[in-house]
Order: sequence, then structure tokens, then C-alpha cells
Amino acid sequence: MSNKVNVSWSGDMAFEAEVNDFKIPLDAHEAVGGKNTGPRPKPLTLVSLGGCTGMDVVSILAKMRVKPDYFNIEVDGKLTEEHPKYYDKIHIRYIFKGENLPMEKLEKAVNLSQERYCGVSAMLGKAAKITHEIVIED
Repeated sequence: MSNKVNVSWSGDMAFEAEVNDFKIPLDAHEAVGGKNTGPRPKPLTLVSLGGCTGMDVVSILAKMRVKPDYFNIEVDGKLTEEHPKYYDKIHIRYIFKGENLPMEKLEKAVNLSQERYCGVSAMLGKAAKITHEIVIED
């Protein structure tokens, strides 16, 4: 299996990506010649990680018959100082709300995603130290 995306230049520093028939604008900050009409490419890497692990966790928890009322993922990436700048540290916060959320099941779902199922995490883990925490909010 492979994936193919198309990234077309729109002028200046702007591009438009087509992914699974969805269009995503990309642009740079004004300070580097862009017009700020879309997200930057590097943070979208963190979006991919959050989406990948989130889908895993929801699927695994459903099999465990655990259904949170709320689930949010915050992904914080720290870039290196020198070029090429890349994320060398990434921290994921899995935030849950709801009744009957056994921490051991949440931990198992998150660990299975991080250690076995999330291909984005596996790929980024080759370049960055990925850490995570689980938070249950009232």
C-alpha cells in the first residue's frame, strides 16, 4: 500500500495540498514572504500524529467498552535550533472526561497506539523523543 498526495504551488509561498480528495491550503508567515493563508507544513506533522494516535485510542477503547464523553489530544513539538529544523522532542497529552474511565484501560490503549499501531508515531520516533501523559478531567 502507498499514499500519494499532490501539492500545487499557488504563488508566493502558498501551496495547496490535495489529500484523499480534500484540499488543504499551506502558506508561510509574512516575515518570510508568505501571506498567512494556511497552516505551515511542520505543524501539520503534529496534526498527523494526533489524528493517528487518537483514532487508535478511540478504536481500542471501544473494544474495551470504554466510552469517554470527551477526548482531546494536545501535541507539543520542540524544534531544533539549527537548520534543518525538525522536531526532536514531542509530547502528547491525552485528555479525557467522563464516567467510568479506568486509568489502566486508558494507559493500555495509549501504549498500544504508541508502541504498536500508530505508524506516524513509529516514523517520527526515529527522529524525535516522544513522550506522553494521560489526564482525566472532571
